[in-house]
Amino acid sequence: MDKKNVPELFGSLVFDDRVMRARLSAEVYASLRKTIDENVRLNNDVAEAVAAEMRDWAVEHGATHFTHWFQPLTGVTAEKHDSFISPSPDGGVIMEFSGKELIKGEPDASSFPSGGIRATFEARGYTAWDPTSYAFIKDHTLCIPTAFCSYSGEALDKKTPLLRSMQALNRQAKRILKLFGTDAEYVRTSVGPEQEYFLIDEEMYEKRPDLVYTGRTLFGAMPPKGQELDDHYFGVIKPRVTEFMEDLNDELWKLGILAKTEHNEVAPAQHELAPIYTTTNVATDNNQLTMEIMQKVARRHGLVCLLHEKPFAGVNGSGKHNNWSIATDKGVNLLSPGETPYENAQFLLFLCAILQAVDDYQDLLRLSVATAGNDHRLGANEAPPAIISVFLGDELTAILNAIKTDTPYEGKEKVVMKLGVHALPRFSRDTTDRNRTSPFAFTGNKFEFRSLGSSNSIACCNMMLNAAVAESLSQYADRLEAAQDFEAELHDLIKEVIAAHERILFDGNGYGEEWVKEATEVRGLSNLKTTADAMPHLLDEKNAKMLIEHKVFTKTELESRCEIMLENYVKTVNIEGHTMVDMVRRNYLPAIEDYLFSIAQATAMMQKVSKNVKCQFEISTIERLSELTDKILERVEDLEAALQTLKQCDDITESSCLVRDEVIPKMEHLRIYVDEAEMRTGENYWPFPSYGKLLFSVH
Repeated sequence: MDKKNVPELFGSLVFDDRVMRARLSAEVYASLRKTIDENVRLNNDVAEAVAAEMRDWAVEHGATHFTHWFQPLTGVTAEKHDSFISPSPDGGVIMEFSGKELIKGEPDASSFPSGGIRATFEARGYTAWDPTSYAFIKDHTLCIPTAFCSYSGEALDKKTPLLRSMQALNRQAKRILKLFGTDAEYVRTSVGPEQEYFLIDEEMYEKRPDLVYTGRTLFGAMPPKGQELDDHYFGVIKPRVTEFMEDLNDELWKLGILAKTEHNEVAPAQHELAPIYTTTNVATDNNQLTMEIMQKVARRHGLVCLLHEKPFAGVNGSGKHNNWSIATDKGVNLLSPGETPYENAQFLLFLCAILQAVDDYQDLLRLSVATAGNDHRLGANEAPPAIISVFLGDELTAILNAIKTDTPYEGKEKVVMKLGVHALPRFSRDTTDRNRTSPFAFTGNKFEFRSLGSSNSIACCNMMLNAAVAESLSQYADRLEAAQDFEAELHDLIKEVIAAHERILFDGNGYGEEWVKEATEVRGLSNLKTTADAMPHLLDEKNAKMLIEHKVFTKTELESRCEIMLENYVKTVNIEGHTMVDMVRRNYLPAIEDYLFSIAQATAMMQKVSKNVKCQFEISTIERLSELTDKILERVEDLEAALQTLKQCDDITESSCLVRDEVIPKMEHLRIYVDEAEMRTGENYWPFPSYGKLLFSVH
């Protein structure tokens, strides 16, 4: 297919609405559409009809197998492939796919993280078709997006609680809209996740054990040039990267993924891809696919796509900005202020619901983005701080202040931008600036949650955000439905919420130390710096109560997720620690010794020639490198001891604290000495590609 024909290319490997409308009978299509749009239970006869057409369509497009594609608690996707073939009486085969195979699968659940829900010998698990996310073809396999649960019914994936949270928000938002005289069939959240990533040369990647095992460099001295000149950001895209991006777009567009924007990011070798908004659960599926395909396409071009939040110390890490909004089935964006937001009571109430949700459940939002990798980013003057706050901008802040104080709001006139050159067009300036240091910023008709790490599934933060907003709306609906005077009660409610939750509003510099002090000591906001600090708050009474009441999680599911996420944190850092030990003992120390030996030999030979030869460089290098090898040995033994203590710890909460307080500081201390040794050792002796080669080798 001609890749320039984008409309024809787009969605060509997706069993989407266009395909369903063309291939299904009117009755079957209408019934399936009702399931997708209104959450109505799927009829078995409809499932059989859909399965038959889905199979025929997939086979016509070269598919030979099908799989229930799901998202277990590993953070990546999973799939078990079955062929369409069944034996026929004449000894041949026929291509079959039943409604039962479409709606239910039975993968082995024993080897996926379950947090104690399932014992190793209890293997049965189920996958259930999610008809709200379209099936697609990948690598000659029909992939059916599904939920994943245990034999006893607990969710073992990220899709199920996300769908539950969307259902909870829909239920409460419709109650509010009804009070304003709007009957909506459904209310859904939409997301557009911006994805940052690094591209490095594949050959160099293969020579770095730390990148291969952990996804990030555990050692590495900074090169003379980093990102100081800001010349990479939005710069001309290099030919090799352009070829990768073109190939990536083709693959994503075939799968109906709305890849829209691509550019160079701040750090050398760093880039970004941004899609157009779509329904949250579909956006989540699409983002998981995007990360997989980025890595696959990169290899075709002799590159490796790094999705770790901090693959290189000293330059910007990679995040994922979660642009979140709410809309009705009629396409009405409930976060659009309109021309006169001061008079838009419905908008103001939904805005208040979000402010209250973020304030009441700031710990849930923080822990929803907590990983070992993301701990390196948050608060590092390149990403929002670990403190959650909301940025609204000048206009909305002024409106809320006017409501709180019962004073008239005088709207600002549009400012026309004049650039001093007649040939350049004039345009109206936006009513508010942007704040890149804010973790949760209003950007016109949506909120941008900027704290996610680049490898995070967006399901986690969106399920927490949906549930927290649903809780606010539920409280408002209870109060307003019982009101004698709706208008007066609405005014009082909005005014009270603003006064109660204004502490979460902050328009200043989130990177400043003064903000940390003000946020924690004056405003009483939480500052959960690490995963070990944040994750246990999932089980706080207020959080568990809210999530259980809105049926997003059961108590058992919450307990299991807390254990799984802490366990993942511990295992991740444990692998990093052992990788550091391995690299130091097997590579770095021998390399430094080889260099020392060569210099010592050269020094001895030169001093034999003449006693007047001072050998200042050689002797000072020998002395410092000898000191460094002693320090490195001392620090690697400290790290080994901490890792041994960690191995003997049985309690996961204690283990996570041990990682935070002992293992990570010892890793950082060891790195300091190794990185200095790199700067003093001859390049030809150093065993691994340097930062300079890794960051500047792709042309």
